[in-house]
Amino acid sequence: MAGLPGTSRLNIPEAISNPLGAVPVRVYGPLRSSEWNLGAWTYGTHLTFSRQRISSATTHGGPVTDFVTRAVWRSRYDECGILSLPQSKTELRKTLRKTRREHVAAQSDAIRALLFHRPPAPLLAKIGHDAVIGLYSAAASEAPAGGYAQFFQEAGHTIALPAFTAANAPMTFREHTDPFGSGDLEMGPFDIAQPGADAREILPDVLFVPLVGFTASGERLGQGGGHYDRWLTEHPGRMAIGLAWDAQLCDTLPTEPHDIVLDAVVTPTRMYGIS
Repeated sequence: MAGLPGTSRLNIPEAISNPLGAVPVRVYGPLRSSEWNLGAWTYGTHLTFSRQRISSATTHGGPVTDFVTRAVWRSRYDECGILSLPQSKTELRKTLRKTRREHVAAQSDAIRALLFHRPPAPLLAKIGHDAVIGLYSAAASEAPAGGYAQFFQEAGHTIALPAFTAANAPMTFREHTDPFGSGDLEMGPFDIAQPGADAREILPDVLFVPLVGFTASGERLGQGGGHYDRWLTEHPGRMAIGLAWDAQLCDTLPTEPHDIVLDAVVTPTRMYGIS
């Protein structure tokens, strides 16, 4: 799949541009159009916000220049993609899961209620009216996908969710018919809600995926089971889009030849890959 050519900040409520109320603490040198470090903001012990200029983002077809907030979470011993990477993917996942939990815990209920309800307009423009939309039942502090399921069903799309017959079985997709009530779901072998065994098995055309970490170029670190990479390899030509919190962004990630690069990543403040 193609990598991510750019980033944009689209259809994002202004109220969540700086959701944690971060306070400026220092300013770096002159900023050119694509340069980092206009300023940095800190929140808590290990979190730094920095701003990046975007020179070609637009909602209405014309170029704009904007600033977006990037969350960089720091641990005492390493910093994801900034200073160094942990020695293994296992250690990196542990660090990023902790980061994700802390990020979500710091959000107010009011802010969280605004997030992940409608995909950005440029992304919607890439999705056919009759496309089957693959989503997921979010676990723990993952970016929620339920709002997207409701949105796409109301728009006339068929919704599909991952399903497993056993923990060692391949991932398939079954139709999800009740995104507003979840009455068609049951707990699967990984204690994640999935459509029941009598649900129709279908193939998504567009797949929204959860993740543990990601890069601006679309590299993804998942839970480690390889389910999405295998499914996307076996079903080429599908659009794959990550849903993530801004705190999950890493400058670099360890990758392997079988890892699938995402077509786009959507966070509460930005979209990477489609402009």
